[in-house]
Amino acid sequence: MKKGGITLFAAGILFATWLLIRLSIPYLSFDPYTDFLMTKQRIYHILHWRFSFYVHVFISFIVMITGLLQFSWYLIKKYPGLHRRSGTIYAGVVLFFSGPSGLVMAFYANGGLPARTSFVILALLWLYTTAMGWYYGRQHQWLPHGAMMLRSYALTLSAVSLRLYAYLIDILNIPLRPRAAYILIAWLSWTLNLVIAELIIRKLAKIYPVKKA
Repeated sequence: MKKGGITLFAAGILFATWLLIRLSIPYLSFDPYTDFLMTKQRIYHILHWRFSFYVHVFISFIVMITGLLQFSWYLIKKYPGLHRRSGTIYAGVVLFFSGPSGLVMAFYANGGLPARTSFVILALLWLYTTAMGWYYGRQHQWLPHGAMMLRSYALTLSAVSLRLYAYLIDILNIPLRPRAAYILIAWLSWTLNLVIAELIIRKLAKIYPVKKA
């Protein structure tokens, strides 16, 4: 059952990654009136926002795939080199591209101050957990390394959960005004992910307790 659940989860992530790639394809035209950009006409002229948007859209899918590879026990045991290389790519993309671009975009997010605050915190936590995960890995401190990387990937998946919650609110006809709904999913998209990650970390800590010298 556990293997089946993990396989189903991985398949779901790959499917979500494929959907994100499909959603990003229209933006290759660099047309300022494409989909989501229709809501950003007042700020599209801001160069650093526009640059951050396209960076975020076009390369963030890399962290979805490389991050998923970090949690394969098979790869860790059989192909540790691949695990390290994919982890380096994951950390590098988050720390130098996706994280900073997400932080810039957060300051201009729809939904006003409440949503912007949520996305700024998300971006800062994403950068912090990824940096610490990479640091602990370099120090061969595997338990804190794994915990931080799990938190980091939980925040990565906020891109998926945000769209999932938006879809559920729509199909369930939940009576929320658009701004209120966006603020709600802005916070739920990453806080709930972190709660789940913490529960997993605590469960693993009981299975693999830290041995005191």
